[in-house]
Amino acid sequence: MWPEWLLGAVLATQGVSTGVSELRFLALGDSYTIGEGVSAPERWPHQLAAQLRANGVPLSDPTIVATTGWTTDELSAAMDKAALSPPYDLVTLSIGVNNQYRGYPVDQYRTEFAALLDRAIMLAGHRPERVVVVSIPDWGVTTFGAGSGRDTATIARELDTFNTVNREEARKRRVAWADVAPASRRAGNSPDQLASDGLHPSGRQYTGWVREIYPPALAALSSH
Repeated sequence: MWPEWLLGAVLATQGVSTGVSELRFLALGDSYTIGEGVSAPERWPHQLAAQLRANGVPLSDPTIVATTGWTTDELSAAMDKAALSPPYDLVTLSIGVNNQYRGYPVDQYRTEFAALLDRAIMLAGHRPERVVVVSIPDWGVTTFGAGSGRDTATIARELDTFNTVNREEARKRRVAWADVAPASRRAGNSPDQLASDGLHPSGRQYTGWVREIYPPALAALSSH
């Protein structure tokens, strides 16, 4: 049995109307999800949606609940106030860099991240297979990180610990996990890989992230 969207795409090329509706995408996160310093089309959620559409998946542009600086508790509070209308066909969750930056305890992160992930699953119609967790990139390798006065090796170790937590919580719930930390480390402080603030990724770097997020997102949308 073909997924409905794939069947619809094939029949559409033959001029057959299928009535397949556009799939809905919700992206939850912080500055990386909202794309601080880049235009909307350069954000990774928009790039992901565009790439999926280019390959025949009728996915809408994302509804984004994300703001620069948010921690897990702040994202949760914003979700309480957001006008969300589940079920969404794809939900992504990427949060935690500001917990690490502010020195919040890892145990607190685990508790709050797990609660957010449970909410993401609910928003996906209680379908964990429709949720993708995106790891936290390494801001210590950036121009901003190098000039922050913090030890970059410590930043890397702490972020690895936070990413271990979000990976473990995702796997407990059989949710896909996409790791963009290696891509962020490869990008480093190259000017073309960073936005003008020297901290956040450029659209070019986000394209590299999408290479990691695309496969689990496609698998999620292909699930029954």
